[in-house]
Amino acid sequence: MKQLLETIAKALVDSPDEVQVSEVTGEQSIILELKVAPDDMGKVIGKQGRIAKAIRTVVKAAAVKENKHVVVEII
Repeated sequence: MKQLLETIAKALVDSPDEVQVSEVTGEQSIILELKVAPDDMGKVIGKQGRIAKAIRTVVKAAAVKENKHVVVEII
């Protein structure tokens, strides 16, 4: 999951070197925290949050195949 999110985010932003994904494992779910450069925040979120929603949908779909619950947070 972490690698998938990182690949998607790096393709969207202007400075892919500043993309950081950290994984926090809880009892019932995995939280993926995505950090990007302040200038690239709008590119990751998109208009009215559409790109962020699409990213979350893709990651959740991949997680379902592994029987896991994943939450993506953009910081």
